[in-house]
Amino acid sequence: MLTKTLQIVQLVLAILVIVSILMQQQGSGLGGAFGGEGNFYRSKRGLEKVLFYATIVFIVLFVASVTIPLFLS
Repeated sequence: MLTKTLQIVQLVLAILVIVSILMQQQGSGLGGAFGGEGNFYRSKRGLEKVLFYATIVFIVLFVASVTIPLFLS
């Protein structure tokens, strides 16, 4: 029962990590590989900042859900 619940939690967290990473904007995409990207510093604001921190939280929770059962067994 516990392993099934843990697998569902890991699946949901993995989907949340993927979605939150894909929702973040990354400038001009592949244009930076060919020197077309103008680099300048700017701070994250609003929804972009919330999404950035949410991605970090999702990744930490996912890694914890994978590693903690290894230490308990």
